[in-house]
Amino acid sequence: AATRSVTSAEPVSLSPDTARFSPPPRSIAVLPFVNMSGDKEQEYFSEGLTEEILNSLARINELQVAARTSSFSFQGEHPDIATVAHKLNVGAVLEGSVRHSGHTVRITAQLINAVTGFHLWSDTYDRDLGDVLKLQTDIANAVAGSLKVTLLGNVSAKIELGGTRNSAAFDAYLRGAKAFVSSGAKSLQAAIAAYSEAVRLDSNYALAFAGRSRAYSGYAQEYATGAAIRENFDKSLADAREAIRLAPQLAESHLALGAFLAVGSLDFTQAREAYARALALAPGNAEVLRESGRFLSSMGQFDEGLSAARRAVVLDPLNRRSLNQLGNALYSARRYAESDAAFAESISLDPDFSPTYGLRGLALYGLGDLQGARTSCETKPDFWEAQWCLAVAYDKLGRHSDAEAEVAKMQASLGDAAAYQYTTIYAQWGNRAKALEWLEKARVLRDPGLSDMKADPLLDPLRKEARFQAVMRELKFPE
Repeated sequence: AATRSVTSAEPVSLSPDTARFSPPPRSIAVLPFVNMSGDKEQEYFSEGLTEEILNSLARINELQVAARTSSFSFQGEHPDIATVAHKLNVGAVLEGSVRHSGHTVRITAQLINAVTGFHLWSDTYDRDLGDVLKLQTDIANAVAGSLKVTLLGNVSAKIELGGTRNSAAFDAYLRGAKAFVSSGAKSLQAAIAAYSEAVRLDSNYALAFAGRSRAYSGYAQEYATGAAIRENFDKSLADAREAIRLAPQLAESHLALGAFLAVGSLDFTQAREAYARALALAPGNAEVLRESGRFLSSMGQFDEGLSAARRAVVLDPLNRRSLNQLGNALYSARRYAESDAAFAESISLDPDFSPTYGLRGLALYGLGDLQGARTSCETKPDFWEAQWCLAVAYDKLGRHSDAEAEVAKMQASLGDAAAYQYTTIYAQWGNRAKALEWLEKARVLRDPGLSDMKADPLLDPLRKEARFQAVMRELKFPE
């Protein structure tokens, strides 16, 4: 049951420059709902339920919804609505609270016009957890109605697609989603375990299969070694196929398949189809835009890749991943100064994320700013991205023994798993024979890095080599 209590209370106080604030129409941010259970261990639930509501709204094509990372960056700050709206460039803000007890949940939600400060709508819902899908639909319909959005098609079918009515499965899925957005090998393993629990409890839970597929792909690409790499990729493919079988219209299913195909099997033609399908199904999903934009840029489709990357930044402006992807897209397009600027902004948002310093260093290296590249990469020198960058920058600075020391560090920690990176390093050193030797090893190992081969600036010295061109043909890059 829901008790409606629309209010025209005093407006929320807004900052003086409100008159100049003109966000896109029907744009909205969803702030993390406050956990009212009195138990810090329940944070994953209130966060996860908020994200599911946010995703429900994002599935309505007529709305522009700020993505999770940017909205959640205000968690615990008690920010004023005007600050949120200006930083995210949205016209409305949804906020609320969650009280979770056993199999029941109480949600209080209110929608505020960020330009005028007036409350547009508020409501309280008491529901059984198995009824959460219907709850998401009810909230989405209420928000859309309050924003004067004319909804096209069956909204409930779109919102409930791929979900579950099993309360324990939903709870496990939320734990998996929380672990997946954390970083590190242990977090991905925790995500896989929680998603596995979700599909054990509901074997038709397409979103959980899609989530586990991406976790398997991520683990295979970043952390697995030896036979475990192929094992995780095989599991990723099986889960993506199952998600698509269960929910062919679910963008997350096709995104998971695209992620596997691009790096797990190097099947770029089918990967392009999977990413295109995901984009067509969810054009307002920042994650879909980021991932498909990265793929398009690596295939040399720079305009499309940059367009997707820029759209992701609009929807998720406070997320370093959006800016890093924009930086990568610009780097692939040889727009090094703009790439440097995007990585610099990413670092200002998240100075602790070490890989960005290495990526920025490569952009500066592309610009010919060798001292700048060295400085950026020496900031966090213990990460392979920095060592990769230093290996090429030191060599150009005439410090060849230092460059070789960086390669030795990479080989000690990564072994042959960085075959692609060694190819780029030797190409930049002018040692074409050694570069082609490592390229052959990368080809045999099906190194995921080969997906960058078509557009990678570091490989430009090899492009006229017959062996290089033969590998390009074998990999069947789409035109």
